[in-house]
Amino acid sequence: MTNLIRRTITGAFIVIFVLGGLWFHPVSFFLVGAVMIAGTQREYYIMVRGTGVRPQLVTGIISGFLLYVTSTVIALGWLPREGFLVLIPVISIIMAIELFRNVERPFDSLAHTFFSILYTAVPFSMFPFAAFNHTGLTPLLPMDGIVFSPGILIGFFLLLWTNDTGAYLVGSSLGRHRLFERISPKKSWEGFFGGLILTLLIARLLSGWLGVADRTGWMVIAIIISVAGTLGDLLESMLKRSLGLKDSGTIMPGHGGFLDRFDSVVVAFPLVYLYLAITI
Repeated sequence: MTNLIRRTITGAFIVIFVLGGLWFHPVSFFLVGAVMIAGTQREYYIMVRGTGVRPQLVTGIISGFLLYVTSTVIALGWLPREGFLVLIPVISIIMAIELFRNVERPFDSLAHTFFSILYTAVPFSMFPFAAFNHTGLTPLLPMDGIVFSPGILIGFFLLLWTNDTGAYLVGSSLGRHRLFERISPKKSWEGFFGGLILTLLIARLLSGWLGVADRTGWMVIAIIISVAGTLGDLLESMLKRSLGLKDSGTIMPGHGGFLDRFDSVVVAFPLVYLYLAITI
């Protein structure tokens, strides 16, 4: 099987899993976010272990999942925002566990354990706030008693993938001027602007269907996604380069790992959510 066919099949599965899961039902929405958190955190911890640092893999992933569950319950309105205070003992437990692990670089371990939560779990834990108690695009299978709309997330991922596609097509055919050669030698300014223009066009076309924001709002979101998504991609490239790795993992044939596929999300989505929280 050629690499192109492998990438195409895997890419189709990713689209079905993400868009289908987010759109189908509130429970499948929750599960997609949980898988993203667990997958990205696990890869980060394994990557860092290659340097000799021993972050708390199990404890870190459990903490990320607890943050996601807490965010979901609060977004549903079942718990006040003070519910996040339950995470304070979790932080203390992680620090206490480190006292008993007897590793050579305990503070490096703690730093990487907590950074993974900040880097991946926090952005994905914003997903529930963008969907529960929102109206607009309805799920394929509604759930009685739950006000839920995946419109923001569906629009976000469609525009994010549009930007990636446009940047790749334009960059591979016309790219001459390197965007950030020290970090990612293949990225070009031509690819960046190609992705931006195509994302703006798609945002204009889909704005009426997606709802939530007006046409201008979705075009602003398109700009945020193009700029912040590129930054997220570069940050993950910097991480892999510093660790001497080509891919974050191998779970997605032809696409690498979870971090390779969702590196743009962890930077772009918090900024998109911030924009929507301020303007809507």
